Amino acid sequence: MKTNTFGLSGLSDIQVKASREEYGTNILSYKKENAFLDALKRIIKEPMVILLLAASLIYFLTGKPGDGIFLSLAVMVVATISLYQDSRSRNALAKLQDFTQPKCSVIRAGVVLEISSAELVIGDCLMVEEGKSIPADAVIVHSNDFSVNESVLTGESLAVYKDSSSEENLIFHGTTVASGLAIARVQAIGDKTRLGWIWNSLESIKEEKTPLELQINSFVKKMVMVGGIVFLCVWLINYLRFPNFLDSLIKALTLAMSILPEEIPVAFTTFMALGAWRMMKMGIIVKQMETVETLGSASVICTDKTGTLTENRMSLTKIYALQTNQICGVEGHLFDSATREILTLGMWASEPIPFDPMEVAIHDAYLKNSAKDERAEFHMVHEYPLGGKPPMMTHLFENSYGQRIISAKGAPEALMMVSHLSGIQKQNINEAIFSLAKEGYRVLAVGQASFEGDNFPKSQQEYEFSFKGLLAFYDPPKKNISAVLDAFYAAGIAVKIITGDNAQTTGAIARQIDFRGAEDCLGGDELMPLSLAQLSEKVKSVNIFTRMFPEAKLKIINAIKASKEIVAMTGDGVNDGPALKAAHIGIAMGKKGTEIAKQAASLILLEDDLSKMVDAVAMGRRIYSNLKKAIQYIISIHIPIMLTVFIPLAMGWIYPNIFSPVHIIFLELIMGPTCSIIYENEPIEKNTMLQKPRPLTATFFSWKELSMSIIQGLFITAGTLAAYQYAVNDGTDEPITRTMVFSCLISANISLTLVNRSFFYSLFTTIRYKNNLVPIMIAITITISGALIYLPPLASFFGFQSLSLSRLLISIVLGFVSVVWFEVVKLRNRLVKTNRGINK
Repeated sequence: MKTNTFGLSGLSDIQVKASREEYGTNILSYKKENAFLDALKRIIKEPMVILLLAASLIYFLTGKPGDGIFLSLAVMVVATISLYQDSRSRNALAKLQDFTQPKCSVIRAGVVLEISSAELVIGDCLMVEEGKSIPADAVIVHSNDFSVNESVLTGESLAVYKDSSSEENLIFHGTTVASGLAIARVQAIGDKTRLGWIWNSLESIKEEKTPLELQINSFVKKMVMVGGIVFLCVWLINYLRFPNFLDSLIKALTLAMSILPEEIPVAFTTFMALGAWRMMKMGIIVKQMETVETLGSASVICTDKTGTLTENRMSLTKIYALQTNQICGVEGHLFDSATREILTLGMWASEPIPFDPMEVAIHDAYLKNSAKDERAEFHMVHEYPLGGKPPMMTHLFENSYGQRIISAKGAPEALMMVSHLSGIQKQNINEAIFSLAKEGYRVLAVGQASFEGDNFPKSQQEYEFSFKGLLAFYDPPKKNISAVLDAFYAAGIAVKIITGDNAQTTGAIARQIDFRGAEDCLGGDELMPLSLAQLSEKVKSVNIFTRMFPEAKLKIINAIKASKEIVAMTGDGVNDGPALKAAHIGIAMGKKGTEIAKQAASLILLEDDLSKMVDAVAMGRRIYSNLKKAIQYIISIHIPIMLTVFIPLAMGWIYPNIFSPVHIIFLELIMGPTCSIIYENEPIEKNTMLQKPRPLTATFFSWKELSMSIIQGLFITAGTLAAYQYAVNDGTDEPITRTMVFSCLISANISLTLVNRSFFYSLFTTIRYKNNLVPIMIAITITISGALIYLPPLASFFGFQSLSLSRLLISIVLGFVSVVWFEVVKLRNRLVKTNRGINK
């Protein structure tokens, strides 16, 4: 159906080009920042970089330029890796911003087009409708039932009604349409808009760090403090034994480097940014980075019915006429006068430019079944927007002869309350409603009134209506929705329906899709008198909430949150905004979602497909799980590096300073890429979506998980020190001992990378996981390590010496054994779980 443009043709292509050249594009000027320099400043402030620079300077001062140059190069490598990771994160976020660029509708050359808001120019005829964000300042040319929420500019939460003939005929960039539709001519764009004047103050708002980010930063700061204390102790011990100030300082810096887990914040940023980017490729736009970490713990999903569980393909299927007390089908039916009157009145009660799917269906049916299209002959003289509980709306039209049509449509209960009906009529209407609703039809009532004069009543409920009949629409369930629900249930996630529709219609659709809890529901009016505590108990057992309005939806979300659940909420309408904002994870629909819904949400489903939420939850759990693996790996491998440096010194062993800064930095360069690249690329484990969501109160690491990482680190330490003692007892010199300890540590590092790919499944299972980076990174590590040991120039520089085959094998086996014991723990865990399953 062609959209009515009310005779407006808009700008031509030539005029659009000329306007853009004269006035520019519709974008707000951001504060200019040099992302590269900002990232470089952050890197220079990193503790590890400061230590490397200090150690490099000391080497130069003590006449060891080779070591000094190596550490200087190491600083450059660390900086390059950090800048690369920062670039990947920024590029991922930039792509997300491109995807979230809002769209708008304009009339150009007599045709309605959808364009990016940045393409809007001065003089454009802009079309805005309920729920849309206004992308420029403009003056209203035509409007229907039009009101705007201007709280972003004025702080006033109440909507302001506007039309072309009143003083309030301007609309402003950043405000949102609360009701109706308008066509407005653009007057100001970009920085010239009223919002542009205050943009600088908006830019200064800083984002708060997430709870997980705070936990990680706190852990790193504590490790820095520990490193500082140990640094001073080691410096003192070395100086007392060998009173050489600079040499003691170098050895203390070596230990400090081994303690600092600087890879952790980098891993966190990388995982979150790349996770958001991966979701974008799946058709899920992540507006807030913290959502990535929250997704995996979602325990309740609240979903709308229309367009989420159903196709949102509203078709007018049946009409009930009170006059004949008959329900007839629309397709292939010869309409009688009563049925045609109901359809016509339903059209007049709809918006002249329909955008709601039901109103579009009414207009389409009217065109197909009317001998004459009378819409051009009548003009609207007064209107009453959708309102009341239950809601209804009324339009008044007149033609040039003074003939007047007053038509209303809305919830059947609303029209019944304002109509004079006999007992038998009410009974017939209720029976028709029940008959239609139990088959899953969405039902609207239609009524007519008469009124002389222009002193219209203040509210539509003051008219005396004649109840005419019912319009029944069918919106079929989505084909995949049953499988989507099963996936949520398998993942331990409860699903609740929150809808404005009635109980019978919602229950019928719920039964068709095998929804759990389809037999019980709670209405909005019943819900509101309940206290938060009462409702918190109620939401545990009730899964369907009908006849919902904004306050009721918000109260449900808060009640679920009060039960310590992590709640996700899907929505698309203006009235979903408060609940979307209040939910831990607000999910807006990309196609049918209003701008208010998209602004309030933290996720946008581009294809309005709830199955993407299953993918999003799986991705959230995968990212969270892989980040934990990466950080546990970092903790486990830092412990043996630190203790291998500290114990020989503290115990007064024959070779007290087995590693120098050059060895530590080489190990750091292996660990950084391993954790941030290999683990980020790990696939989701097959049992991940069969586990219950983690509790809201859970910390990132339980004591059991942290202690297991510490134990793994201590076992690796035992392996490296065993290699140390074997070499010493075998009568080897310091270079051979150092090489065996280093080889053992490299072997343990590779083994730990492989073993910790899962804390449940065996190495024989995880080795089959598809992650092409694993063999690449292992091959690079082995090749470089071999070169350091067996190429004379490199071996001499690092203080290594070529190992015999037997000594190399002993070092490798000690490193492997110090890690592979964990496979026995995993086997025990699998057996325990299997026995529990059998006992059940």
